[in-house]
Amino acid sequence: MKKMLVIVGILVLSGCSEKEEYQSVVLEQMKQDKDLRDYGIEPETMTKCVVDTSSNDMPGLFLLDPERRKAYKNYAKMLDLNKSKDPQKTLTELRESFGAAKELAEAHSNYVESVVECMSGLVTGGEEKLKNTK
Repeated sequence: MKKMLVIVGILVLSGCSEKEEYQSVVLEQMKQDKDLRDYGIEPETMTKCVVDTSSNDMPGLFLLDPERRKAYKNYAKMLDLNKSKDPQKTLTELRESFGAAKELAEAHSNYVESVVECMSGLVTGGEEKLKNTK
């Protein structure tokens, strides 16, 4: 029984590490986003929203699903493409990791749509709060 708990614990921690890596990369992107500063949105709040929203359209059913863990890893690598020493090679690797160029484009679209949706919701929510305080 103890061995089973240890195995489950290891799986949970490893599943969380891919998601945390993705969150870290998204947070880094959000901290550099001028629009967030202009609208007074906390990068951490935006990051949570983007990760949660984009996760809804990722492969896999739950955090420990190997497909979901792979998706988190691939999304993080996709967002760090501009930091790669060999972007062309990394892009080729991403196409292979996602399955094809089409799937990579869909993943990028999922991320961008999540950013837009979250930005819209947080800006609108912020404006609603301002109206309610007047």
